[in-house]
Amino acid sequence: MARRPETLSSVRRVKSLFRLLPGVLATLALPALAAAQDVVPDTADAVRICAGGDLTLGTNLTPEWVHGASARYRIRVDPYPDPDSLLTPLRPLLADADIVLLNVEGAIGEGAAPRKCAPGSTRCYAFRQPTGTAAALRRVADSAEVVGNVANNHAGDAGRPGWRTTMHHLEAAGVRVTGADTLATLVATPRGDTVAFLGFSVWVGPSARDLAAVRRHVRRAAERYARVVVTMHMGAEGVRAQRTPDTTEVFYNEDRGNMVAFARVAAEAGASLVVGHGPHVMRAVEWYSGTLVLYSLGNLLTYGPFSLAEPLNRGAVACASLDAAGRVVSAVLRPTRQWLPGRVGADLSGRAVVLADSLSRLDFPESGATIEPDGRIVVPSARVGGTETPRAVRKSGGN
Repeated sequence: MARRPETLSSVRRVKSLFRLLPGVLATLALPALAAAQDVVPDTADAVRICAGGDLTLGTNLTPEWVHGASARYRIRVDPYPDPDSLLTPLRPLLADADIVLLNVEGAIGEGAAPRKCAPGSTRCYAFRQPTGTAAALRRVADSAEVVGNVANNHAGDAGRPGWRTTMHHLEAAGVRVTGADTLATLVATPRGDTVAFLGFSVWVGPSARDLAAVRRHVRRAAERYARVVVTMHMGAEGVRAQRTPDTTEVFYNEDRGNMVAFARVAAEAGASLVVGHGPHVMRAVEWYSGTLVLYSLGNLLTYGPFSLAEPLNRGAVACASLDAAGRVVSAVLRPTRQWLPGRVGADLSGRAVVLADSLSRLDFPESGATIEPDGRIVVPSARVGGTETPRAVRKSGGN
């Protein structure tokens, strides 16, 4: 017997509720997850920096993707959702941060823009988020300073003028911008501590391929400031890009740089923390000469024509505490998962943690970080007792 129309409608509503249920449970679990992982005591002078991977809150340049997504997930996908509502589930994971670092993977603005992609292209994407995105990013962590990185392959999707407009909107909203030039972005905490940020990519902003210049720029910042955080957007993309090779990565016939060489140069020049993104998947974590290197934090929140297939749906918020000497005294990965466009929550399975730990052992058998099941990144014992580290020696007069 055929179902009546109202019965079919009820069935669809129930199915939609089941699709949303993982997000409801994950959102409820976020505060508990964050509290459970914060079990490593920090020193009194530590500054906590929390960083996420790729972040895109929609696009007004190519909004047609929502039609296919609506059919695929059998729910209505809004082309222009409220950016605050998308970011709300992430706030508990950032609540203990003094400074939040986010990779702004797309331009910000309105109106006409030069065309980036050729008609009929299947390998080109153009992202520009509505103007309100900038203020929403600032509100994602009300008690912390927020830094937005614009050195990546999508911040310039509205052309060079659009890249400058993006920075204008971010700065007007109170978001500090890094990745625009070679001078460090200085961020002060309420206690008066200063952290220097530098952003690099192989597209716009300072070049991540010019390693001599990278060394020079990072060293200049490290000579003045004990806490230096470097962020890099480079590397191949996708499910086949989970490994971190110590070689130049080529993707779509494009030189995407050598992440390992870059990170090690930045560490040798005095960086306390190196944060990577771009591959859209989790990658290894390494301790190199006392510097914590996170090669890729995966997708944090990608509202657009992105695949949510495994493991592209996994990401993490990484939080590291830096003491007055710039040493990492504690660090943790807080795993996240996307299950629908714009729906992100705590990954109760901890899949991103498992991936990062396994990849660290595979790719860096001697220097790879050990990551506990609860997400804690084990800090080498030499870093905890207040002893001088190789990085500290370099900053006091090394090469």
